[in-house]
Amino acid sequence: MNKPLLLSLAAAALLGTNLNAESMYTKFHALELEMDKLKKEISALKADKIASDEDEEKLSKNDDSKEKEDAEDKEEDTTDLRDEIEDLKESIAEINKATAGSHLKFGVDYRFSIDNLSYKMADKSDTGNDALMSNRLWINMDWLATENLSFAGQLAYNKTFGSRSGWNTNVVGMENFDWITNENPYDDIVRVRSAYFLYRNDTFFDSDIPWTFSIGRRPSTNGHLINFRDDDKAASPMGHSINVEFDGLSSKFSFNDFVDGMYIKLCAGRGGTNAGAKFFAVNPTGGIETSGAPYALNDTDLPDIDLVGLIFVPYSDGQYSLSTQYYYANNLIDADIVYPGGVPTMAGMQTVGGMHSFTANIIMNGIGDGINDFLDDTTFFMSGAMSVTNPDADKGMLGSALGESKTGYSVWLGAQMPSLFTDDGRWGVEYNKGSAYWRSITYAEDTLIGSKIAARGDAYEAYFTEYLVEDILSMQVRYTYIDYKYTGSNGFFGNDTGSSTLISGIAPTNPMASTVVDTAQDIRFYLRYKY
Repeated sequence: MNKPLLLSLAAAALLGTNLNAESMYTKFHALELEMDKLKKEISALKADKIASDEDEEKLSKNDDSKEKEDAEDKEEDTTDLRDEIEDLKESIAEINKATAGSHLKFGVDYRFSIDNLSYKMADKSDTGNDALMSNRLWINMDWLATENLSFAGQLAYNKTFGSRSGWNTNVVGMENFDWITNENPYDDIVRVRSAYFLYRNDTFFDSDIPWTFSIGRRPSTNGHLINFRDDDKAASPMGHSINVEFDGLSSKFSFNDFVDGMYIKLCAGRGGTNAGAKFFAVNPTGGIETSGAPYALNDTDLPDIDLVGLIFVPYSDGQYSLSTQYYYANNLIDADIVYPGGVPTMAGMQTVGGMHSFTANIIMNGIGDGINDFLDDTTFFMSGAMSVTNPDADKGMLGSALGESKTGYSVWLGAQMPSLFTDDGRWGVEYNKGSAYWRSITYAEDTLIGSKIAARGDAYEAYFTEYLVEDILSMQVRYTYIDYKYTGSNGFFGNDTGSSTLISGIAPTNPMASTVVDTAQDIRFYLRYKY
């Protein structure tokens, strides 16, 4: 009887290979292929064993001595099969041992884009950029250490054509602010966009409640709803009210056994630290050099910015879902603008207060029940959000009086439909409207004219995404138009950059009119390679 010795020898050869002789990906990929072969061989051997057992049972009912002798031979073969199965299992165990039971995965996501940007200012002048070209590269990393524990990370590079980090004339301090450092194209530095481990289990203590815990640099951009037009898998936050990078933790508890899709997710993060520098630092509140114990708290510096949040999904059955989100962020900041000699000058940064945020949305993945194929494959969503400021007693927020709270509102409607030309393409339309005191934390939104979701006014968007080579190479054309009604849409949280002023009330001759955007338009084309 032929035995699968070649597979065993191949497995042994792989185990003896020098890991430094080839890339980790190549090594593990080869091991995966070998394990698949071994598993198929085991399945075939088990099938032979079952057939052998059936033959033995039939023969045992026959008294003919020749058949009994054949049955004994079959029994010997069956014993050999069992031994071979055990040998193959040991080979697989050795492979698992050599790889720590892990599967190392790398993925590449490269995008070339060209944007036509145009603005009409409050003084009626026009400005823009006819062809801003950029490269965006994401290198994805995933490592499954055990069935319950995994790691995920992403390196990012986002650069405009011709820009180098040593050429700083068009790069100001906020371009590499921690919340958006990988989202804005400007230099040639590769940075960590996300890095975290995830623990998952099907039981929480003695209860049958699946749960997860994760900590690290969060995958907190391109969240729910905004992911549709970005052609990405949704991150956990709701993109209507938060879309920034930050460091933090989360823990999710699923109650799908009680209600379809129900879960609660607790989140917390730090968006700014008060820790001092290793040697000396420049105090952002006044630009003065300070020194002290390395990384100690600095009472003269800005306090930590922390955020806590809760995501609650009461129902999601695959077609219809209802989701809610709440968060509170403290010690939010603004630029500190002073006017020496009547000239506005940035003296540093200041803390102005906190903010509550509430969001709820409904998603329909398929309209109706089998009306026609087009509606079955159409997604419709609507979302509402509210922001409530909590200013410090001696500070105003978003243009308020000192210590006065302001409430803002936003609505967002959208639909994504199957392409009219291809089977896999998607077309979409969206509309946003924000009130005078609406404030989201969506600075990382991938719209170069500014976050459309943050707009205090009306925003309109249409796009279509088509796949050129399977799901690897795609293209998109997107049109975004924002009609601002109030100033400060893309500012921070205080009265200096976030103040809400009716734009139609600003006279064209007012000096500030040349710095206020009235309408903005972005026409984008991209080619994207994902593998």
